[in-house]
Amino acid sequence: MDILRDQSLRDLNTFGLPAVARWFVRASSSADLLESLDFARGNGLPVLPLGGGSNLVLAGDPPGLVLQVGLPGFDVADAGPQGVLVRVGAGEDWTGLVDRCLGLGLYGLENLALIPGTAGAAPIQNIGAYGVEVRNVLEGVEAVEIATGAVRTFDNGECAFGYRDSVFKGVLKDRFVVAAVTLRLSRLPVVSASYGALATELSRRGVAEPTPIDVAEAVRHLRRTKLPDPAVTGNAGSFFQNPVVAPGIAGALRSAHPGLPTFPSEDGRVKLAAAWLIEQCGFKGARRGAAGVHPSHALVLVNHGGATGRDILALADEIRSAVFGRFGVSLAIEPRIVG
Repeated sequence: MDILRDQSLRDLNTFGLPAVARWFVRASSSADLLESLDFARGNGLPVLPLGGGSNLVLAGDPPGLVLQVGLPGFDVADAGPQGVLVRVGAGEDWTGLVDRCLGLGLYGLENLALIPGTAGAAPIQNIGAYGVEVRNVLEGVEAVEIATGAVRTFDNGECAFGYRDSVFKGVLKDRFVVAAVTLRLSRLPVVSASYGALATELSRRGVAEPTPIDVAEAVRHLRRTKLPDPAVTGNAGSFFQNPVVAPGIAGALRSAHPGLPTFPSEDGRVKLAAAWLIEQCGFKGARRGAAGVHPSHALVLVNHGGATGRDILALADEIRSAVFGRFGVSLAIEPRIVG
């Protein structure tokens, strides 16, 4: 294991934003991970865990040690007549994981196909798409406490999952590094295909009784159609969360703006379409220097080449101010901001 000095992070975040890590290490084993944390503690350094860099805005150089978690692993254990538990190393690529599970006839992840990032980042953000979130299939999270090096396992309930949220973004933020996740999947091909855009795409394809493979293929098509490839245009996917408001507020907004798309939230509140709010304020396809809004999806901010994190955040602030001024709704930024 090599601990590097002054490591460029431009190629390690999907936005392609410039930043330099004073200290950097890639942990490819549990021993590497523990040794890295020992180094950080011994030198009084804060630790920034890094996965695929797909949910990150580098607004400057991060302090301390940037720890890229590259732990591999894929182990399958039977759990009941048709159930399986899949333990996955935090460094495994999420898209590759979904494809591998489908290839083995292990179902439950198909709606989450083509989401960039690593398995270890999935529970932190409670990634979700097309009606499914990772909490729907997550059995547990193995994590290492940064301050002590102690290993702890969190069950689903202890992760305190919410909409794009978990305990690791809340009270335990920056206290643990995820080392592995365990997923509860099924050998039975039961699908979730009622989400609006997904159901429409399956219908367009003439698929009346979709299989998990059908769902995954439709999801991949939708994502490729709507979202830019980070390898071509720097971005971090959806930049803003869909706001969740009280039913009365949603009703008043619908009365004033009949075209506003809304969706029920599990807690009885109502989820608003952030992309629609942004588009109504005229930002779809907008550009401020090298920072811009994607012309096909108003939720996606992009780096056209040469943008800094501060450029991206300045555009985000402009969008948030405009949406609040017109609709009285606050937009929360989804990626983590560092530096």
